[in-house]
Amino acid sequence: MDIDNNTSNGCYSNQNVTFFYQQVNKTIRGNWTTRDHLVIGLGLPLSLIVVLANLLVMAAIHMNRRFHFPIYYLLGNMAAADLFAGLAYTNLIFNTGPWTAKLSKKQWYIRGALIDISLTASVANLLAVAVERHQTIITMQLHSTMTKRRVVLLIISIWAVGIIMGLVPSLFWNCECDLADCSTVAPLYSRRFLIFWALLNLLTFFIMLGMYSHIFFHVKRQSRHTSQHASEARQQTVINLMKTISMVLGAFVICWTPGLIVLLLDGLQGKESNANKYEKYCLAIAECNSLVNPIIYSLRDAEMRKTFKWILCCFCRREGCQPRETLSTEIDSPLKEVTHQNGARESKHTKSTSGYMFHFDGSSSVFCFSSDILSSHLRAIPVSRLRADF
Repeated sequence: MDIDNNTSNGCYSNQNVTFFYQQVNKTIRGNWTTRDHLVIGLGLPLSLIVVLANLLVMAAIHMNRRFHFPIYYLLGNMAAADLFAGLAYTNLIFNTGPWTAKLSKKQWYIRGALIDISLTASVANLLAVAVERHQTIITMQLHSTMTKRRVVLLIISIWAVGIIMGLVPSLFWNCECDLADCSTVAPLYSRRFLIFWALLNLLTFFIMLGMYSHIFFHVKRQSRHTSQHASEARQQTVINLMKTISMVLGAFVICWTPGLIVLLLDGLQGKESNANKYEKYCLAIAECNSLVNPIIYSLRDAEMRKTFKWILCCFCRREGCQPRETLSTEIDSPLKEVTHQNGARESKHTKSTSGYMFHFDGSSSVFCFSSDILSSHLRAIPVSRLRADF
């Protein structure tokens, strides 16, 4: 009777989750399968590692004043999004398999919304970091021109976009009034929404690809104008920069391509795609991006690793951890005085582990390049001013 009443107005909003699963021939089994056990067995440890790794990144950025710069605030926000992704994935694990049939439609939408919000915020942060790096490196600045207010507004915007993308399917872009449009991966979602979400992520990737390519060729072009004695250092800088860019884009492609392909196939072909056979594996791979992000963007930073060690050592001590003043006050200048034979002094670039993102060893995780590129700009800056800036 309820089905007849709902059919009369073209919608099935009063039906339960099982009804929509049946419409796309997706079975909610009463018993646990080998795949379910595999997903839980691998998913829970992965989620725990993701949460702990990103929590450590956030703690390091908070406790080390050397990281109180716009780029690190964005990296901290990325860690927050990835931590949220780990929690959302844990919630999904405890509401999957036979447990799915017990979910109300509201609970099912919340389960999906948490995943959508976290993954969208994580990808949006990747794009924000790319934009910030592009703007800072291309303009050859010592610091990003973004004020704290702009950073806060950007972070709020990132989460606003994530929340909107998470709420859209439950509010209006679903298949409750069009069963033919139901997805096999997420039976209450509209296939058109999944196509839109997948294309949006692909667009994000190509924007990142364009920006990082521009950064790479810009640094390579600028390095040609440096002195001849630094040719070997220039080559190493370009190689390191290429490695970092390859890691960033490669991680995105490896983690997201399977899921995006499944979503596009599901959106375009529906039941004929058999996308639901691979959805859980693809989601787990996409979740791995939340683990890879702190490795690429944070753990490869020497100063960040030192802060991690300091934080972890605090747990081994009985006394509490006090803010490490040396991280904020005893900051080495990126320039050191070198005396020439004629008695004159000039500034020579050396490896720096300062809070600013131009780490001159070329191995940092956020696209650092040789100081020779900046030499003509920095030699005119007094050392005392640089110490004040840092």
